[in-house]
Amino acid sequence: MGIYIPTTMADHWLKLLICVIALSNTKVNVRASEMVNITLLSNAVEKGAVCLDGSPAGYHYAKGYGDGANSWMIYLPGGGWCGRKQSCIDRVKYSPMLSSTKNITQETFDFYNWNRVFIRYCDGSSFMGDVKKVDPETNLHKRGSRIFTAVIDELLSKGLKNAKNAMLTGNSAGGLATILNCDRFRALVPNANTVKCVSDSGFFIHAKNLPNAAGRERTFARVVHFHCFFPENLVADIKTPLFLLNSDFDKFQIQVNLKPHPVDNPGWVNCTRNITTCTPPQLQIIKVKGLGNNPSRGLFINSCYIHDFLYLMGRYNSQDSPKLHNKTIAQAIGDWYFNRSSVRLIDTKIDYPLDCKIGSGNFV
Repeated sequence: MGIYIPTTMADHWLKLLICVIALSNTKVNVRASEMVNITLLSNAVEKGAVCLDGSPAGYHYAKGYGDGANSWMIYLPGGGWCGRKQSCIDRVKYSPMLSSTKNITQETFDFYNWNRVFIRYCDGSSFMGDVKKVDPETNLHKRGSRIFTAVIDELLSKGLKNAKNAMLTGNSAGGLATILNCDRFRALVPNANTVKCVSDSGFFIHAKNLPNAAGRERTFARVVHFHCFFPENLVADIKTPLFLLNSDFDKFQIQVNLKPHPVDNPGWVNCTRNITTCTPPQLQIIKVKGLGNNPSRGLFINSCYIHDFLYLMGRYNSQDSPKLHNKTIAQAIGDWYFNRSSVRLIDTKIDYPLDCKIGSGNFV
């Protein structure tokens, strides 16, 4: 029997259900939910591909079958970051699911026929850290980049090298990791016919016109060890086809990332605490910008006051899920991935955040 998986982690696999509908041209047989064992990375310590606490990196792998045997989805889950010694120590101590593979044995999700890989997020830096030295006092390991590379290398030997279709996807911190690693992923699977990336709520804005922009720079610089490493500064340079699924009014960014310093304009304090108090000029400033104009880019930018859309099926593929131009998120991703149509859907009719509760019908 597998260990108890907290709902927030187990629900990550509901996100992968999107491929039952969005990533299939034909009908797919869905197997019953099963427990999938964790695979600890071979020679992880020698490769330096270890979690924050030094335990070997790991992943859950469900083998594809039928016409999906040569199609792969690599999923990078969210879970925030730690950018300081104490916050990383606290992450190891209080959030072992996000900092270690110790005591993790199995994960549950629904089967369909693509090869699916869920890489454990245990480095706290969106799979970007690569610091060789280990602090002997804290034993913190900053090796996220090595984890990503080593897991992909191992998967190549398990059939990824023969992939016809491949997708890198993730949400929140994993959505940011998807953006940052998209071209690297393409380079690691050069023989695949179609390689694309889908980032859900991973477009974290710099917002230079908002109070405390310098504080946001310092926060992200600490996390990725690179000054001003915001997706809006690099997304236009990504060559691999990339789909950005985001809200114009991302709840996490407004409440946490855009929160001004307490001594700043109280109007902004009120706006980030309660978005209904924001003025029209403030709403225009906090809307997502800098998406780039690459013709291969897919976009689904709605006005829901939500962070993470692939977290719940109702948010991406149900009667009440957000629609733009009469397309759900699942339909939009499917059309874009299989080149059935260009998908650049942006809600230009609504200039305020929508309370998109499932079943409310309050969508464009």
